[in-house]
Amino acid sequence: MSDTEFRCGFVAVVGRPNVGKSTLINKIIGSKVSIVTAKPQTTRHRILAVHSTDSAQILFVDTPGIHRSAGRAMNRLMNRTAASALTDADLVLFVFDAGHWTEEDDDVLQRVQSSGIPAMALLNKIDNVHPREALLGKLAETAARFEFVETIPISAKKGDNLDALLAAIPKHLPVSPPLFPDDMRTDRSREFHIAEVIREKLTLMLHQELPYGLTVQIERLEETAERFTIHAIIWVERDSQKGIVVGKGGARLKQIGTAARVELKEQMGRSVHLELWVKVKENWADNEKDLHALGFDKPG
Repeated sequence: MSDTEFRCGFVAVVGRPNVGKSTLINKIIGSKVSIVTAKPQTTRHRILAVHSTDSAQILFVDTPGIHRSAGRAMNRLMNRTAASALTDADLVLFVFDAGHWTEEDDDVLQRVQSSGIPAMALLNKIDNVHPREALLGKLAETAARFEFVETIPISAKKGDNLDALLAAIPKHLPVSPPLFPDDMRTDRSREFHIAEVIREKLTLMLHQELPYGLTVQIERLEETAERFTIHAIIWVERDSQKGIVVGKGGARLKQIGTAARVELKEQMGRSVHLELWVKVKENWADNEKDLHALGFDKPG
């Protein structure tokens, strides 16, 4: 098998919440494929991101963070989504915070070990490890935990060592022609991306007030040569949460809409008319039927 043969395969990016999985993928792809916030469990869906070169096509699969507190139906579904990505992968990137190992990291590593799929360890956030010499100890600890095919320290946020990562991945992928067009970046639809941008702004602006039982659904998307017209519903679980999102006199909802519209206009290259409604669907995040209706088990 020659090193010059084209390689293509699925690479599952797994880790506990907030270790930088989505930041890593966005940095590699060069655009916002997955939304990023400081709030745990921001990523709720499996998202495919495509990185193509002359010799390889790497199909990164961004996954929800695997976590222990999976009492609600939405959390259980997110854990199952992450687990299914492992099943279909040719290679696993196990991402963890180089400066902070937790019991949840142990849980994720156990899943990686049980999968039997070759895995690379990515020690992320190395820019936060001080003194820098301490990184040697972290690398030794990682080697003692599991027989990884590669161990690479990175900073997803700053882009440190990502060239080394991208050079290392293809040799662990099967020889195969590309599965997607060279110019494709993600398998997710425009509607999905719009909904995620709105949800990101909700997360950033509501901070600690943000209810986890909140999601965004695109009800209508119309496109002309001059602009996009978007009608979106923000679903919450209780009337009290609706008041939090709307704010006094609708001020907060207007602020959220403005922030989303600015980013969407920049990304889509046209003016955007965005209308938002906040509606209540009681306990939707704990109802599998509602979750399915809202697209939580759909690929696009």
